[in-house]
Amino acid sequence: MLVTGAAGFIGSHVVDRLLADGHLVVGVDNFDPFYARAIKERNLEGPRAHPRFRFCEGDLRDGAFLRRLFAEACPEAVIHMAARAGVRPSIEQPHEYYDLNVMGTVRLLEAMREAGVGALVFGSSSSVYGVRTDDRPFLEEDVADLPVSPYAATKRAGELLCHTYHHLHGLSCLCLRLFTVYGPRQRPDLAIHKFTRALAHGEPVSVYGDGGALRDYTYVDDTVDGVCRALELVLERSGGPVFDILNIGAGRTTSVNELVRLLVEKMGVEPGIEHLRLQPGDVPCTWADIRRARAVLGYDPQVPLERGLERFVAWFRQEDERARRS
Repeated sequence: MLVTGAAGFIGSHVVDRLLADGHLVVGVDNFDPFYARAIKERNLEGPRAHPRFRFCEGDLRDGAFLRRLFAEACPEAVIHMAARAGVRPSIEQPHEYYDLNVMGTVRLLEAMREAGVGALVFGSSSSVYGVRTDDRPFLEEDVADLPVSPYAATKRAGELLCHTYHHLHGLSCLCLRLFTVYGPRQRPDLAIHKFTRALAHGEPVSVYGDGGALRDYTYVDDTVDGVCRALELVLERSGGPVFDILNIGAGRTTSVNELVRLLVEKMGVEPGIEHLRLQPGDVPCTWADIRRARAVLGYDPQVPLERGLERFVAWFRQEDERARRS
């Protein structure tokens, strides 16, 4: 199996799961400088020690690199998790996001076509739904063509490209709209990580708006389970090539204020909270309707938010202590 974005938060967990399930895994990452390379290298420490893992550093926009990679790795399927992440930064650097996320995906799809690799799981995003005002979970059939950030637009473009290659070239592909993933190794710029770091270091917690924004926080192990179930389906191909778009979330929402309260409880500290103005590109709610993923994949998230936060806080404290000692 080939995993792109293998050194990232979700990608490294996918690699761990595939290795645990007995697969041979080739990981690819370009160590994009969006955050520190050392963090990503740390994510790969476990896989690098595994005899069934091989890592290749390279850029998906480099066609020659991809041709060599596919010729040498001969993957059965690709799990495409590589992307320049982040809604807010994409507003400042739209060209970078287009180049990395759209052109990188096109290059990858072309390399798969040329190499005859016909199975793909694509990591999309709940951000494609844009701003929703109705009080119900998001359905895959809902309008997803009104993005409010360049990042969201690149993810929707990726879905459309995947469908194009399914239609033209028989690619089996599942596009997974991932909802607010958290857990150990979470990127340092994301809310749960930032809030925990602030609480641990006695700094104020910065909350955008009044804290009433709702998010469907999904523990990374549940996300990865959805990815691996999708992989099984695209590999099956018994009825011919498949294409689908599925929500992978927890199916419940929590306000930012409630999230902060839970973290304060886990950390055992008194917080200072500063409220900042809402940011362009942010949405008031993410909320996954996961009935279709249950029906198609047997997806069934297992980790409630409180338990997931306990695991994250335990990991954070371990990493924070390690950083202090180094």
